Amino acid sequence: MAYRKLGRNSSARKALFRDLVTDLFINERIETTEAKAKAVRPIAEKLITLAKRGDLHARRQVASYVRREQVTEDQEVLEKLFSELATRYTERPGGYTRILKLGPRRGDSAPMVYLELVDGEA
Repeated sequence: MAYRKLGRNSSARKALFRDLVTDLFINERIETTEAKAKAVRPIAEKLITLAKRGDLHARRQVASYVRREQVTEDQEVLEKLFSELATRYTERPGGYTRILKLGPRRGDSAPMVYLELVDGEA
């Protein structure tokens, strides 16, 4: 199988990924299931790589992917990604995220993890 379906149809899965990636950029750390984290990780890394490029086309590509519920929040996410996170990872060739295992969730024993952005000094 080429990708994880996560028990959702394609539009719900895409919306979930957009929400998780946007929340990761806002909070720099999210708690989610291991399967969701492994599916979202490459998307987040590609968007950070686009932000490092920094041109107008890259900005529009990232803007088309991040969540757009509120214009002000969307602008804050784009500004944070292109100014703060892109400068933090200028010397880093990849590996911007890490997955830390937490243990099983109480209700259904799903493996829970933290998906977080690594520090720029590493």
